[in-house]
Amino acid sequence: MKGTFRSLKSFNYRVWAGGALVSNTGTWMQRIAQGWLVLTQLTHNNAAALGVVLALQSGPHLLLLPLTGFAADHLDRRKLLLGTQAAMGALAFGLGILTISGLVQLWHVYVFAFLLGCVTAFDSPARHTFVAELVGEADLSNAVALNSTSFNAARMIGPAIAGTLIAAVGSGWVFLINGASFAAVLCSLALLRTGELHPQRRAFRTRGSFVDGFRYVAKRPDLQAICLMLFLIATFGLNFQIFISTMSVRVFHGGASQYGLLTSVMAVGTVVGALLAAGREKPHFTLLFVGAAIFGLGCTLAAVSSGIWLFGIALVIIGVSALTFSNSTNSLMQLSTEPSMRGRVMAIRLAIALGCTPIGSPIVGWVADQFGPRWALGIGAASGFAAAIVGLYYLMKYRHLRLHIDAGRPHFSMDAEPVADTSELARAATAEAA
Repeated sequence: MKGTFRSLKSFNYRVWAGGALVSNTGTWMQRIAQGWLVLTQLTHNNAAALGVVLALQSGPHLLLLPLTGFAADHLDRRKLLLGTQAAMGALAFGLGILTISGLVQLWHVYVFAFLLGCVTAFDSPARHTFVAELVGEADLSNAVALNSTSFNAARMIGPAIAGTLIAAVGSGWVFLINGASFAAVLCSLALLRTGELHPQRRAFRTRGSFVDGFRYVAKRPDLQAICLMLFLIATFGLNFQIFISTMSVRVFHGGASQYGLLTSVMAVGTVVGALLAAGREKPHFTLLFVGAAIFGLGCTLAAVSSGIWLFGIALVIIGVSALTFSNSTNSLMQLSTEPSMRGRVMAIRLAIALGCTPIGSPIVGWVADQFGPRWALGIGAASGFAAAIVGLYYLMKYRHLRLHIDAGRPHFSMDAEPVADTSELARAATAEAA
């Protein structure tokens, strides 16, 4: 386990991780409160309305992609994060005041969700790529995994706290607490030792630099396969707020505490998955295939669960597999990408991971309303199996995955991981700058 936490040797990473844990806990508290507010106070268990909120919150990642990737590659990421984190805190305070005053309406939640989506569209690629400046290339994969551990530990803590607070004092106070939690990450950014950062090479400001990100991905079959797999699962599978809330309210007839507890149960799986990822020296593409397949199986088990305990076990399986898949896409895309292109490539990844929700969440919400939450989980299962098929196709075509029978026992073989040739892109960028 010593190697699992090696990034914490860095002062800057320790400070960043501490602030992020507090802020992430507040963020998960708000997610639960927002879902509960929409489902039980502003509508009559309308999953489609919740799907619209999620779509508005995620859509800007896709709409603002040309600007967010450019900002992450060209601006000072630390200063950019100071601005985005402060804005996110202000939005949480605004929604909290409206809710406590009793003036909040559904369209208010829609507006705040869209504004938050616009801010996080700039925040996310900068935050993901800023990790490399905290620890350097050698510990990047470990730092990414520890970030996921922090985020999912907050997912385990935040919903349970939120469920209790919603029942005791209402959703509005949860929003205010989240707003205050951003002070932790702002302080951590201010306390960083800038002289100990590992500055990344900035991209050159050339015409068409945004398009270069897509051209870069288009030349890489591995990145194309990752993006397609991510699209399938992110669009139709990562709608946990809809899955858990509708199953909790409609199938198991629970209250806010049960909803928060179930979300925390799934977080147990994501924390386990994050710690396993942190212990690996380097992610491999086969993890994507395995993670996608197990995700499909987990969603299938959740869909047919007859009781809340079996549903909770299924959520743990979903959590481990979803984190394994998501974290592997993050690390693989960062480690195999030219540093000067990393912000744009990660913006593309985040646009797929978060920006495709406007496509999937209203569909999943509609299915939950019309046919029941179990059928909505069936869509999630199908997305996992479809992504696994894409991964298997890539491994067979480009890595020459083969099955051999040796002494009556099956054995698999494949080519080594491809190494990206980024020298041509770097030379082209240098020539354009000259």
